[in-house]
Amino acid sequence: MNAVDFSPLLRTAIGFDRFARLLDGARVQSEAPAYPPYNIEVTGEDSYVLTMAVAGFGPDDLELVVREDTLFISGKAPQAEGETRRYVHRGIAGRAFERRFVLADHLVVQGARIENGLLHVALQRVVPEVLKPRRIPIATGSAAPAPSRPVAIEQAPQAA
Repeated sequence: MNAVDFSPLLRTAIGFDRFARLLDGARVQSEAPAYPPYNIEVTGEDSYVLTMAVAGFGPDDLELVVREDTLFISGKAPQAEGETRRYVHRGIAGRAFERRFVLADHLVVQGARIENGLLHVALQRVVPEVLKPRRIPIATGSAAPAPSRPVAIEQAPQAA
């Protein structure tokens, strides 16, 4: 069974269509080619490093783009003009690729560097202050602020 039917869930839940698309995208992604290989490492409570093997690619051959909640990493095969090589064995892949990674909410790309044929992409979860939990102090007695009264909104007279 390759497909999962989310229609019973989506009939009774509102706002979960993104979740269904995410799961369906993961299924499709698992069927995609596994080139180039990569690791995802947890480096802290809210930080990650994506390391991708990109032997033979230079910084000008690679492109990283974040669009909405997806990180796209693509590589164009390096082409040497006028150069013809004859290989006895060719085991290092030099083909173009595109990898997509769906980013969780509030996950941002901090930067990228290439070193020894490995592309390292630093990711950090940055939760906005408004979404972080905050403690509300409870005052007692005369130190307590007076609750504000609701303000009535006057309606403009309607034209006859």
